Amino acid sequence: MNTWKANWEESKKNYIDWWNNKGIVLSMWEHLQKKGEPYVNVEAPQPAKSLEQKWFDPVWRAKDLHYQMSRNSYMADIPPVANTHLGPGSLSAILGAELGAGEDTIWIKHIEEAGHELKLDPENKWWKLHIDLLTECKKLSNGNYYVGMPDLIEGLDTLGGLYGSDQALLKTMMDPNGLKQQLQTINDIYFEVFDTLYDIIREGDEMAFCYFSLWAPGKVSKLQSDISVMVSEDDYREYALPYLREQAQKIDYTLYHLDGVDAIRHLDAILEIEELNAIQWTPGYGEPQGGDPKWYDLYKRILASGKSIMANWVTLDELKPLLDNIGGEGVHINVDFKTEDDIEKAVRIIEKYR
Repeated sequence: MNTWKANWEESKKNYIDWWNNKGIVLSMWEHLQKKGEPYVNVEAPQPAKSLEQKWFDPVWRAKDLHYQMSRNSYMADIPPVANTHLGPGSLSAILGAELGAGEDTIWIKHIEEAGHELKLDPENKWWKLHIDLLTECKKLSNGNYYVGMPDLIEGLDTLGGLYGSDQALLKTMMDPNGLKQQLQTINDIYFEVFDTLYDIIREGDEMAFCYFSLWAPGKVSKLQSDISVMVSEDDYREYALPYLREQAQKIDYTLYHLDGVDAIRHLDAILEIEELNAIQWTPGYGEPQGGDPKWYDLYKRILASGKSIMANWVTLDELKPLLDNIGGEGVHINVDFKTEDDIEKAVRIIEKYR
């Protein structure tokens, strides 16, 4: 690849170290616009005629992403990744749910479970959209940037996206064996979907993942169970952990998205997944963000287990105290950058710990 990121080889090494519980990655989620001229003069598409075109027209969206990527900053370790997401949890749509276009996001609309079969239908319009969107983006990328894997999501969260969280949770009491069968079916379909899309977007063996702008020298995915804040530790081990473990075993590099203080009670179970590489922490509503001292002990606990960490929405003022307290090995920091000047300041701070 000949990416628009000038220091990509250096950043790739930083990512590989981080996946192996070493070193520091300094990045941000999404991108900001670079100073000066674009990498190439890409013509902007005409404004979207509707929210449906903005999100669900693969040709228009690929052109819009190509235009944005030609103007983004890739300083520090910010990877050149086009964000092709079709809503958080688009595997639910591939399995039969509906997607709705919002101004700033995509919404999943539940369906009735009665009579619905969990299967990968090659004629499903949302499955076709995933393939068409990634194919169009890959044509335009021409090796200048990576086309990211959409945020499929898995397990109980996918079942909740299909039928509603209340229905998924009721099954833990009313139909535990049927629930396990459904969760295994979802996992089986997940791998089929993932591998199909991987073959479209891969660059050699390398790939990128949209959520948190992840890159790895092999298959990479973000794993999660956000519904876990509503289940007991025993139920988590029974209905979430086995399927997450299978994903971590079959995908080369995995990051677990730990979301909310009520999810921390499942951390011991998560750390038992030997193949899991890293854990990202999202504090949740009403809590300070990832750079706050409140979370230092949590990060230390994860690092001590041999997993790397990702801290998100860290501010420049929080960067040095964070590294002073948790060290600079196995640490991925997504800073809330506003300008390229902010990135330059952060790089100067980080270099003292590398």
